[in-house]
Amino acid sequence: MIGRLIPHPLLSIMLVVVWLGLANTVTLGNLLLGAFLGLVVPTITAPYWPNRPKLRRPLVAVRYVLVVLWDIVVANVQIAWIVLFKRNADFRSHWIDIPLDLRSPEAITVLAGTITMTPGTVSAMLAADGRSILVHCLHTEDPDQERVRIKRRYERPLMEVFE
Repeated sequence: MIGRLIPHPLLSIMLVVVWLGLANTVTLGNLLLGAFLGLVVPTITAPYWPNRPKLRRPLVAVRYVLVVLWDIVVANVQIAWIVLFKRNADFRSHWIDIPLDLRSPEAITVLAGTITMTPGTVSAMLAADGRSILVHCLHTEDPDQERVRIKRRYERPLMEVFE
């Protein structure tokens, strides 16, 4: 019964929190509207998620979010430094093909989003077979090291969380 009422509890909680953040005021009305959205949206979209992934290790997911947030802050500083103090001729842009061990579409989507959210990198294309992702790096001296970094910092924890 509760599974039918709240098919995606984490999504419901996230919608309430996001709504309160967008409203920028915590009032009873905003809380009730957020709770309404948190119940209705997952219920309406539940048929489109028949094989939704299970979060196997939620603490690893929390650690992953903290690592990504830290990397975003650090990358912002690095990119600001590069843009302000490097000449265009000194930029070392590279396209990097990263082979994927992930198989879950949701995990691959989170990885691609993480790469794109981190300043200086953009996930550009997923191979048709889903076994590699093409990433553009604004500046890197060693593309192989960047590939290893993405797999170690992002893909490995996502495998623990999703697969």
